[in-house]
Amino acid sequence: MHDQHFDDLAIRFAKKIYGSNKGTIRLAVLQADLTEVLPQRPLQVLDIGAGLGHMSLWLAQQGHHVTLVEPALSMLETAQNSFANAQCQATFIQADWQTFTQQNQQQYDLVLCHAVLEWLAETKTILSALQQLTAADGWLSLAFYNKDGLILQNLIKGNLRKLNQQRFTGDAGGLTPQQPLDPRELADQVEPLWYIRQRSGIRVFHDYMPPQFRQKIAPEELVNTELNYRRHPALSGLGRYLHWLCQPRTSTVD
Repeated sequence: MHDQHFDDLAIRFAKKIYGSNKGTIRLAVLQADLTEVLPQRPLQVLDIGAGLGHMSLWLAQQGHHVTLVEPALSMLETAQNSFANAQCQATFIQADWQTFTQQNQQQYDLVLCHAVLEWLAETKTILSALQQLTAADGWLSLAFYNKDGLILQNLIKGNLRKLNQQRFTGDAGGLTPQQPLDPRELADQVEPLWYIRQRSGIRVFHDYMPPQFRQKIAPEELVNTELNYRRHPALSGLGRYLHWLCQPRTSTVD
């Protein structure tokens, strides 16, 4: 299995994810979590696998200096257009994470790695690279496709045979991630390098709600309720995505 990039899927990806409540909830949770921890000063921000740049644009609008790294040219160009329309500045680099980390010597106050790990052939190497890119007192914002959420979704739908066969891999070239991540296995890889300071669930109930009920609820109420339950002790771990805010083990902050 190889890392998957999205050259021909940018517009489809945008419409499917960010043109729906799914994308709105994702951004709301990420923004709420980051607002709680980030210092009140301009930061050097790196967005690895930046995609269409939604989070980077929001951070640039807060006054931070943002570098977007994305291998898919069509996605990067879409992000550039969004920044231009918003009259915001940023640095745009077309590269995969391996090439960028080999050539870059800078460290950043905040590194974003959102919905990237599940598209990689393996995750261990990038976690070490991300630590090298993060300042000692900086933050890593790590969001990933949650295997536990996928298991619950299949249980609800009655896909028991699929579960018994452990068929979790998405179709090659599609929008279903290649590799949903077991949060316990990922934590075993993360924790030697990082302190996981905060954990939130993204879409802890939205995707499991029957559509006929979901359609009756105003989008604002859906978003606000997701925010309220994103750290519920029994529900947060069942989010379709999980968001971990981490600091390097080299951090001086206990």
